[in-house]
Amino acid sequence: MVLEEIKNILQHEAQAVSNIPATEDFINAVNLIHEYVHQKGGKLITSGMGKAGQIAINMATTFSSTGTPSCFLHPSEAQHGDLGIVQENDVLLMISNSGKTREIIELIDLARGLRPNIPIVVITSNTESVLAKEANVCISTGNPKEVCILGLTPTTSTTTMTVIGDVLVVLLMKKINFSNTDYAKRHHGGYLGHKSREAAGLNK
Repeated sequence: MVLEEIKNILQHEAQAVSNIPATEDFINAVNLIHEYVHQKGGKLITSGMGKAGQIAINMATTFSSTGTPSCFLHPSEAQHGDLGIVQENDVLLMISNSGKTREIIELIDLARGLRPNIPIVVITSNTESVLAKEANVCISTGNPKEVCILGLTPTTSTTTMTVIGDVLVVLLMKKINFSNTDYAKRHHGGYLGHKSREAAGLNK
């Protein structure tokens, strides 16, 4: 009985990932980030509240380790001085399942007050939301139902957000021809550092 339930949960999550719309928005987002970060010398700034914020943190660290300078900006802390991290040619990547998160909408206004032309990429389940309409590029999660028994806890939605981040990371790695040598220069410690140096022929 429990094993069957586990299988159903796994199938629910897997189906949600399969239902993420594979649109040109992915390509547009990658091209936008590449232009501003890799050609104009800016950085990628990710942001989100709550569970979406945790996904945004993970995206920032993964982008940075794979050649795209990135950092996380907490939307509330931004209102208390952290907004100063936003510089010319930066790109904002905002994550909100509802597309209505107050702190994220406020962050857009604040960021534009400092950098009026800052480009914005949004990941959301609601492509008709306020946040989506403010974006230069909007990527849909496919609006999956949460696997949570209450239908409330961010579970399946955060799974799709994570996968979208992975897609963007991999596409950018390919676009900038990111190599094992490049990875090794950014990842000196642990097993992955050893493995990347070995693949690059850097281990003695």
